Amino acid sequence: MPDATTIGKWIILVGLGLAILGGLVWLAGRLGLPLGRLPGDISLQNGNFAVYFPCASMIIISIVLTILLNVVLRLIRR
Repeated sequence: MPDATTIGKWIILVGLGLAILGGLVWLAGRLGLPLGRLPGDISLQNGNFAVYFPCASMIIISIVLTILLNVVLRLIRR
């Protein structure tokens, strides 16, 4: 079982990662990228009820993050 300092470090790293991810999403919105409004994104509305499935946006984000992660891991292994 890890001690409290190790857990604390991991919580800080996860928090910083989420802050960076949030900043990137905010920047994408400011740059006018149509994430969330792509043709494959599903939006259903009925009165006060709304359901939203950003399928196409999530596929594109997944592809980009997979490529970035592979590049970073290859650079680290050298």
